[in-house]
Amino acid sequence: MFNTENFTILTKKFYSRPVLSVARDLLGKILVKVESDKLLTGRIVEVEAYDGNTDQAAHSFNGRTERNEVMFREGGYFYVYFTYGVHHCCNIVTGKENHGTAVLIRAIEPIDGIEIMVKRRFAKKKLSEKELFNVTNGPGKICKAFRFTRKDSGTELTGKKIFIIDQPKLKKSKTGVSERIGITKSKELKWRFFEIGNPYLSRK
Repeated sequence: MFNTENFTILTKKFYSRPVLSVARDLLGKILVKVESDKLLTGRIVEVEAYDGNTDQAAHSFNGRTERNEVMFREGGYFYVYFTYGVHHCCNIVTGKENHGTAVLIRAIEPIDGIEIMVKRRFAKKKLSEKELFNVTNGPGKICKAFRFTRKDSGTELTGKKIFIIDQPKLKKSKTGVSERIGITKSKELKWRFFEIGNPYLSRK
């Protein structure tokens, strides 16, 4: 269980930096969602950066639309989109206003509310070890477990509903870097960052 008595919520200053810096530094931080009497938390272990100024895979590459409007706000907003008619994916908006940059949360190591996450993901209480590692090891899985939807898009991450708690920066020796997963454009960019050896990664 995460100690919620003494903690520091990440501020606008953290999110207003360049997207690659924010992406690396999000590793090891704690994502929190407060649902009335429920508390869901998890440690961020894998992310991908997207920058519409140069990155063809970014939603913002072709400009502002009704769908991606949140991505063009200043850093510190939650951007949730629906993809393939099946999954929601959650992102952290970064940089200055109109930059169109964000970090996709790809994998989380669950801490609080695991039973709730398991029920939402698998509709049962007991899991095998393999299933346990599959609860939040992918962007769509995270949103289903935390119940993030388009209704959460635009939420300020400095509020009391959805926020990220500061933690010590992950050591460079534990930080992996690779090409992003499942994209066809700008594939050469090594903008995926992950905690080496963590069993909750979307790709081991």
